[in-house]
Amino acid sequence: MNQYKKVAFYTLGCKLNFSETSTIARNFEDAGYSKVGFNDFPDIFVINTCSVTENADKKCRQLVKKARKINPESFIAIIGCYAQLKPEEIKAIQGVNIVLGANEKFDIVDHIESLESPSDEAIANYGKIKEVKEFVPSYSYGDRTRSFLKIQDGCDYFCTFCTIPLARGKSRNASIEKTVEEAEEIAATKIKEVVLTGVNIGDFGQGSDENFFELIKKLDKVDGIERFRISSIEPNLLSDEIIDFCLKNADKFVPHFHIPLQSGSDLLLEKMRRKYTSSLYTDRVQQIKRLAPNACIGVDVIVGFPGETDEEFMKTYNFLKDLDISYLHVFTYSERANTTANKMKDVVPVHVRKDRSKMLHILSDKKKRAFYESQLGENLTVLWESENHDGWMHGFTQNYVKVKRPYDAALENKMQDITLEQIDSDGIVSVKNVIEKATA
Repeated sequence: MNQYKKVAFYTLGCKLNFSETSTIARNFEDAGYSKVGFNDFPDIFVINTCSVTENADKKCRQLVKKARKINPESFIAIIGCYAQLKPEEIKAIQGVNIVLGANEKFDIVDHIESLESPSDEAIANYGKIKEVKEFVPSYSYGDRTRSFLKIQDGCDYFCTFCTIPLARGKSRNASIEKTVEEAEEIAATKIKEVVLTGVNIGDFGQGSDENFFELIKKLDKVDGIERFRISSIEPNLLSDEIIDFCLKNADKFVPHFHIPLQSGSDLLLEKMRRKYTSSLYTDRVQQIKRLAPNACIGVDVIVGFPGETDEEFMKTYNFLKDLDISYLHVFTYSERANTTANKMKDVVPVHVRKDRSKMLHILSDKKKRAFYESQLGENLTVLWESENHDGWMHGFTQNYVKVKRPYDAALENKMQDITLEQIDSDGIVSVKNVIEKATA
C-alpha cells in the first residue's frame, strides 16, 4: 500500500496516549510518510483511542465519520485502549479499515504496508491482554513546548471501576538506564519541560531492585532539561522521600503534584478497591503544603459511583472543600463492561451524577481561583508556549499557574522570570514587571 504517503493522527485520552501517538508518528516518518493535519486530506488516518469513559467511545465513531468526509478514499486505522477492549465492535464501524491491539499498534506501519489494498471488510489484529508483556518506550515531540515521557505502562491494581488493566495489561517499565537515555534524547531537542507519564508511574520498578524514587533522582541530573513534572501518582505510592526530594533537594522537579483521590468516602474507597484511606490522602496533601505552601495539587475525583448516597457524596464534597488543593479533574462514573462495579447495586441515576458533577466543577473553579489569588505578587518562572492566541501567548509557572502576556515570537519556548499581576476575566493570570532575562 505504498500509494499512501500522507498520514494524520488524532489522539483521545491521556498524556500517555499522546506520547505513544508521537512515537508512532515518528515511525511513519522514518518509513517515508509525511505527517499532515487531520483536515489536510491525508491518505491515512490513525485514531488513538481511549476507553476511560463512554464519551471516548462515541468520539471515536465521530472521528471515523469525519475522516471519511475529509477523504472518502482514505485508509482508517484505530489503535489504543478502546481498540484492545472492543476490536470487533470497532471493526463493525463503517469506514474503519484496520483495528490494532495493544501489542500490534507499534508495528502499525508494517501492518498497513503488508496489505496490497484495502479490503471491503475491516481487519482486526489483536491478542489477549495477558500476552502483552513488552514495554515500548515513547515520548512526544514537536506537538507542543513540553514533552510527555512514558516511563511505565499497565496496572496491577484492578480498581472496580477501571478497564485500564484489561486494555494495557500488567505493570511494566524499562530500566532506569534506558529511561534516562530516553530523557537524554528529549534533551537533545529544544524541549525544556518533560512530564513523566504512565498508567501507574509510582509503581515503576516493581518486581525489581529499582523504583520510582531512584528514577527521579537520576532524571534530575539530565543536562538540557530545565523542568520535570510528575503527571499523576497514587497517594499510597507518593512517599515522604519522593515529596522531600521534589520539594527540597531536586534541581528540576517542580512543586506540582496530581494525586488521584476518586472519593472522600472511606466506604466508597473500599468499594472502589483503592489502596488508601481519606486520612492517608490528607496526610500526603499536608506533607506537601508543609514543605511548599505554594505547591499546586490537582485531584482526580469520580462522582456517581454505585452506592454513593447523598451522604457519601457530601463526605467527598466537604472533604475536598476543606482540603488545601488547587483544582479538580471531575469524572462522572459510567458503566464499563467487564468491571466489578458494573455488577454493583445501588446505581446512582444519571441525572444525579450530572448534578453532583456540576457541584464539583464549581468547587474546582473556586479552588483554582483561590490558589491563583494566593499567588498574586509572587515572582515565578514561566515557560512560554508557541501558540499565538489572538495576540496573546500563554505559559505555565513551575507551580502550574497559567499565565499570559502579549504575544512575542522571541519568547516562544523560553523560560522567563515574571511577577503575577492580576487574574483576568478569562481566569488566566496576566504578568507585570517581566524581568527581561529569558533563557534560550
